[in-house]
Amino acid sequence: MNNSIGKRLEQYTVKKSQEVLIVTVEIDDEPDKIAVFKGFSSSLMRPTAFDPDIPVLPDTATIITIDRIASPYNPDSPRYLQQDISWEEMEVLLLEVGV
Repeated sequence: MNNSIGKRLEQYTVKKSQEVLIVTVEIDDEPDKIAVFKGFSSSLMRPTAFDPDIPVLPDTATIITIDRIASPYNPDSPRYLQQDISWEEMEVLLLEVGV
């Protein structure tokens, strides 16, 4: 199994299918926001590659914060479960669900 950050977050959302993760990151010194839901990732700020082998969230990315949001995600009125989670805090949640 690929244990990249992006794959782990995708697997988390497979196990927690009623959650959407909004990941605020910096990739190559550029800000981005990535939505992760039911095992898939998509950038909210730039085009997402059609090729699923090209990671939306590369391991070189710097995670700034992660928000856990109740599904379905409505960007105009998100229902936050938890905001501004650090990567260290998220790792605990990942371990709790076995990813």
